[in-house]
Amino acid sequence: MGLLPENKRKPPMDTPRTFFIWGATMSGKSYLAERFPDPFFINTDDNAEKAGLPNFQLKNEFNKDGSLKSSVIDQIDELLLELSTANKGFQTVVIDTIEDVIDLIEQAILSENHVKTLADMGYGKGYALQKQIVVGMVLELRALPLNIVFVSRLDDSKMDDNGNTVEAPALKTKWYNIVNGNSDLTIRTRRVGKNYSRSLTDKRKDYQRDQVKDQKILHILDNVPGVFPRTANSK
Repeated sequence: MGLLPENKRKPPMDTPRTFFIWGATMSGKSYLAERFPDPFFINTDDNAEKAGLPNFQLKNEFNKDGSLKSSVIDQIDELLLELSTANKGFQTVVIDTIEDVIDLIEQAILSENHVKTLADMGYGKGYALQKQIVVGMVLELRALPLNIVFVSRLDDSKMDDNGNTVEAPALKTKWYNIVNGNSDLTIRTRRVGKNYSRSLTDKRKDYQRDQVKDQKILHILDNVPGVFPRTANSK
């Protein structure tokens, strides 16, 4: 007995915990990700290592005969297990970049199944397996009691019907819908000359400044126009 709470309302606490950050190269994506509390980077390049940040370099490792020695799928599983059972004080997990991670997952599936394309596995099995792994990873990350930051590059290779450049995350639409659908806020970074800026491009809901209890997260969000209503943001 004693499981029921008191019959009275508590002050609301509503701190966003999952973020999608995208922008052009050298626009401040990783810099912003570094500002989150005690970050651990799951990296696909050596940027975090060069910056001296705690990181794990995600990559498929192969034997001399071309067979897969260490799969990123297994590496991700081990990392998520350690983060949930043996975390060493990290408060934020940064995936930089998410499109590279998904490509590495596909590479691992191809190698493990000795095929050149996912279609070669037949009956949609390859695509279904990749989706299962990606969705599982995103949901497991979101379930961690940590801040999660997905980082994506800018894709400006497409044009609309009027010939204008369309700027969007480099993450393919089908994966973007999954990742962004599990994110609380989507933030774009820009660089014009020596000036850097950030803007909100999507959000799960309207957040109220006085309901964000994590002061470090609040400081970040105060520097992203559009996160809070104008009257609150101007305080």
